[in-house]
Amino acid sequence: MKRRAFLSSAGVGLAAAGTAATIAAPAIAQTSQPEIKWRMASSYPKSLDTIYGAAEFIAKRVSDATDGKFQIRTFAAGEIVPALQVLDAVQNGTVECGQSAAYFYVGKDPTFCFDTAMPFGLNTRQHIAWMMHGGGLELMREVFKDYNIHHIPAGNTGAQMGGWFRKEIKSLEDLKGLKMRIGGLVGQILTPFGLVPQQLGGGDIYPALERGTIDAAEFVGPYDDEKLGFHKVAKYYYYPGWWEGSAQIPLMFNMQAWEQLPKSYQTILEQACWEANSWMIAKYDTLNASALKRLVGGGAVLRPFPRDMMQACEKAAFEFYDKLAASNPRFKKVYDGWKPFLEQERLWFRVAENGFDSFVYSQSAQQK
Repeated sequence: MKRRAFLSSAGVGLAAAGTAATIAAPAIAQTSQPEIKWRMASSYPKSLDTIYGAAEFIAKRVSDATDGKFQIRTFAAGEIVPALQVLDAVQNGTVECGQSAAYFYVGKDPTFCFDTAMPFGLNTRQHIAWMMHGGGLELMREVFKDYNIHHIPAGNTGAQMGGWFRKEIKSLEDLKGLKMRIGGLVGQILTPFGLVPQQLGGGDIYPALERGTIDAAEFVGPYDDEKLGFHKVAKYYYYPGWWEGSAQIPLMFNMQAWEQLPKSYQTILEQACWEANSWMIAKYDTLNASALKRLVGGGAVLRPFPRDMMQACEKAAFEFYDKLAASNPRFKKVYDGWKPFLEQERLWFRVAENGFDSFVYSQSAQQK
């Protein structure tokens, strides 16, 4: 009753005040939106200003769009939870949201890998197309819902590099006994060839390489790899990272926290996440080229993976997917939607995109 009386009397006062009404009205409207403070745990160190920077970018966008009423405080890997426990922290409500690559959690369910990257799968544009218009977002949200999580794509690294090795890789034989930090399902695909996969957060890779605990490591690409110093402890830099032709980084939200948000705040978060998706891709595309030049100029030995090795790995990858689909109904459901989309996209990209790219890049190489 008091609130109605206040608004009624305020309305009379504002009408009498003339132009003052245009100043005071927004202040009354703003009181309908609550003040909310969240915490976001990231799987990445603060030094990675592109991946971790995307988390800060989103937090700022949300604050700016709500006049500071919705505040999200970001925490780097290890500040609240270890790098590879972000999903668990969000699921259990330790934090309201988290920034992490879904394929860190393939030990819980290999289906998570579809959200980040599948070896020999979609490239960056194709992955975004699958998410936005090909049914991928709906399929992956079903998976995340079983873990009490709502998720939104919020970044992508683009195609990644194959990583840093202490020795040359001339054939599959060279993988035998090799201890390598590598994410997602690719470790399981390469295990039959003798690779010993290791799961490590970004901030833990350099010490492991330096001590010789691992023999090789992949992370993202030249800009981040240079920041993390891998070139100082491993000489050979291989490409491409065929296990990550694209790598999506989502934001994960505790389902109860998400559902309690006002609809307007949910919309603002959605918009901020999708904007960060483009922001991250553009930043990596801008910075990776100059970083690669610096690395090679500083002594890094750039090498392509042998073609016959990649052909064998591609065959092994799809045989592995078929076996998983036969034993894991959730994986099969996503795979049955993902694989036809992949085949369709490759048909289209072979015509226009690859036709253009192949010509201009070959011309550029000849002109050098």
